[in-house]
Amino acid sequence: MDKIRIGISACLLGEQVRYDGGHKLSQYATVEMAPFFEFVPTCPEMAIGMGAPRKTIRLVDNQGLIQIKSADNSVNVTEPLNQYAAEKVETMQDLGGYLLCAKSPTCGMERVSVYREGTQFAEKTGVGVFARHLMERFPLLPVEETGRLHDMAIRENFFTRIYAYEEWRQWAKKGWTAHRLTQFHARYKYLLMAHDPEGYRKLGPLLAQKSDDIDALAAQYQIGFMTVLKTQATRKNHSNTLQHIQGYFKKHITAADKAELNEAIDQYRLGLQPLLVPITLINHHLRHFPEPYIQDQVYLNPHPQGLKLRYAF
Repeated sequence: MDKIRIGISACLLGEQVRYDGGHKLSQYATVEMAPFFEFVPTCPEMAIGMGAPRKTIRLVDNQGLIQIKSADNSVNVTEPLNQYAAEKVETMQDLGGYLLCAKSPTCGMERVSVYREGTQFAEKTGVGVFARHLMERFPLLPVEETGRLHDMAIRENFFTRIYAYEEWRQWAKKGWTAHRLTQFHARYKYLLMAHDPEGYRKLGPLLAQKSDDIDALAAQYQIGFMTVLKTQATRKNHSNTLQHIQGYFKKHITAADKAELNEAIDQYRLGLQPLLVPITLINHHLRHFPEPYIQDQVYLNPHPQGLKLRYAF
């Protein structure tokens, strides 16, 4: 697979575009992510000609209307930033995800400070203006911000969604039929179960509907599919999923191998081993006792091993 194109706040790549002429270089992005993704950097503030260094801007609540301006009110960039953001996101339809800079009045994904007009009182209830346009225009696009990626569960979820979103787009290029939708759904059965068993169960009846508009059905399915994956997988759901997969080997592997796999799943459930351990055992048994349906499951390899996402969770 070619590198997936990922949007990213330019400051995270070390570009000196911050208000103070500095940057917010992300070692994780530039070292760990770079081998797997093609970055598409953007800095909305620089793009509208604000320059660096520059006066800091912030979100200001003026009787329910959010404006973007400097603390001394000498700079108001509400209109140009909104116009730029609306136009820019229309050029981003080929992106497979987006990594944003936290707390930024333009790029913050959540909990951005919003100041009450004429005061220094702020509440962390805002969304950066560019981030808001991006997420409203592409509600299914996997989007995260750097600070949240320190949480391994959030990090794993982000990349799982990126690769699932990309595979969906690749399948969509060849056109949908009822059969192909069912095939796609089957590939993701156990991954969906690990994220949201109830959500997974609702997707089956959706595909069972007879529809004269297969593209509309596919669009409806994609919403449900990405919504399920946005729910973080839990140890409990992973453990139940692993036990389902284990059932495919009960007639093939020895009693000792069954006990070993059972113990690995239980140790994972208790938080004593990473998910990689039972997954590795399952892949080992698949090499000796091939089962095409299980081998085709995205759950076993939802993202490149080089991202090292199943070592710590």
